[in-house]
Amino acid sequence: MTADGLVSYHFGILRAVPHVHLAAFVNIGVVLHARTAEYLGMRAIDDARELHALSPDVDAELLARYLGCYRSICEGDAAAGPIALVSPSERFHWMTAPRSDVLQVSPVHEGLGEDPARALDELFARFVTG
Repeated sequence: MTADGLVSYHFGILRAVPHVHLAAFVNIGVVLHARTAEYLGMRAIDDARELHALSPDVDAELLARYLGCYRSICEGDAAAGPIALVSPSERFHWMTAPRSDVLQVSPVHEGLGEDPARALDELFARFVTG
């Protein structure tokens, strides 16, 4: 936390990539990590029908399963496997690592805010639903 009460955070935009070789994508969520506030959160469109409407060429059922797995990892759910049991920082870095698949994450960006959960909601509204 900074002297003025602000919390620094890092975030990445979750993207649906129907044709990896074309590099076209649709923003479908946000993952945010504020280390000093011990916060790791994620918001995403995870309804298969909504995902299909946003990106008709993507395998919406597969993408919804991926997002469910990401959510479980973000929440530290042991059922998601060993990666869910590491520190929030390590989970965030794993979730935002570059990959070539139907679910990708933008480069990581940084910000400052009073409340990481509110920042997550605002970023979701700005980059996904806005």
